[in-house]
Amino acid sequence: MTTLARNFLRPARTPTAVAADAVRVIGLMGVVVAFVLYEPTDAGILAFTLPGLMLPRFVAMRPAADLLFGVILLTAAWSNVYDLYTTVPAWDLVVHFAATGAITVATYLLLAHARVVAPATGHPGARRSPLVLSPIIGLAVSALWEMVEWAGREFVTDSIYVTYADTIGDMAIGAVGAASAGVLLAVMRLSDPPAGA
Repeated sequence: MTTLARNFLRPARTPTAVAADAVRVIGLMGVVVAFVLYEPTDAGILAFTLPGLMLPRFVAMRPAADLLFGVILLTAAWSNVYDLYTTVPAWDLVVHFAATGAITVATYLLLAHARVVAPATGHPGARRSPLVLSPIIGLAVSALWEMVEWAGREFVTDSIYVTYADTIGDMAIGAVGAASAGVLLAVMRLSDPPAGA
């Protein structure tokens, strides 16, 4: 069994870890609720978060970070369902900052697990890696996010709000969120030792 699988199957041992698992269950139930009560596209948006909700388990993210990650992802998805991005001023920027930062942390931890990048713990020099790489990861995440928004508008529904200024603003604030995530990775331990270590 791989370390990723052992991490995923490790039982929740603290109330915070149980709460993080509960957020995953809420995410799954949200897809069903959206399918029954809202539009199929809303259920699709929520279903899009499900793999992301599982990622912290695979990378042994610490329970508090895992819980926050899940809440941020579900907030981003439900904000779309309830059209908060166009009805609440600057909400789009708040969510892009937080979500891009959270996804950057999870992506960095996954890359560190795969030994593509240096772990953010250990010798002092290793702490520079997330400071340098997190904004790059965040810009890549932001670009993918904006491509998905564009594809959704072009091929699924024209109710998705996409403009050039919105795209550039989202990517810029996402990069700031990612840079902030890099600082967190450099100064805090956001993952537990791998299962079986």
